[in-house]
Amino acid sequence: MRLSFFLREATRALKRNAAPSFAAMATVVVTVLVLGVFIPVVQATTGAANEVRSKVIADVYLKANVTDRDQARVQRLIEGTPKVGSVAFISKERAYAEEKKRNPEAYDLLGSNPLPDTFRVTPERPDDIGAVRNALAPLAPGGERTVADPAIDEVRNREEDTNKILAATSVVKLTIAGLAVLLVIASVLLIANTIRLSLYARRRDVEVMKLVGATDWFIRWPFVIEGIIVGALGGIVAVLVLSVLKIAIVDPLAADFALIAAPETMNFGLLVAVLLLASVAVSAAGSGLSLRRFLRV
Repeated sequence: MRLSFFLREATRALKRNAAPSFAAMATVVVTVLVLGVFIPVVQATTGAANEVRSKVIADVYLKANVTDRDQARVQRLIEGTPKVGSVAFISKERAYAEEKKRNPEAYDLLGSNPLPDTFRVTPERPDDIGAVRNALAPLAPGGERTVADPAIDEVRNREEDTNKILAATSVVKLTIAGLAVLLVIASVLLIANTIRLSLYARRRDVEVMKLVGATDWFIRWPFVIEGIIVGALGGIVAVLVLSVLKIAIVDPLAADFALIAAPETMNFGLLVAVLLLASVAVSAAGSGLSLRRFLRV
């Protein structure tokens, strides 16, 4: 059977059942609009959370008057520690200059530089910060902290700030993931139910075709193609609306709001392709699956 036959049947069905088809297309439009806004928001929020998590570090303070050899040895020790991502050396002169710039009045009263040389250690993953600290400052049997090298004075991982960052970003990621799952489920169910209403209006046609010997796929193909057409039309309308919103609202605000202009968000062209594919796939799948109950004659 030629594809043109199924296309004619699908377009004929769309004309005969304009109201249910329009309802299905409107559902696709709303769903794609929500997805088109939700996907960049999820990406931007996740990128912001990851940027905050990247600030989880440990400070390795060196003792006063350490030699260059001591410093090099400690650096090799840190770089060879498992789960360490990067190491940056902050000299006491540089630390003093930075702190004085932040609070000049307080540091003008100091007669000498009280700050130590420091290694700033970033773990491979934020959750590894505890393991990194335990490797550089292991716990003794009595519960107090020791150090892995005699040139190290103390290891701090800014525990209070670290716990707050990890807890807050974990909540953000879990919330976003939960909302994404709920949105996908709601979208599929909403589109499937709308298409099911359209199919219900033509249940007699399906029953007659089954009784005269038509195969399931012979009956299903026009509905699947109809779903593809409805999904494509709904996706195109939604993409046009999103394009207008992007040009009129998002682009002018991008220069003032870093979250909107976040580089981690998906390219708009790629987003359009994803939305069109999603609208067509969900509508076609909804048509095919919704038809199953009506094929049981």
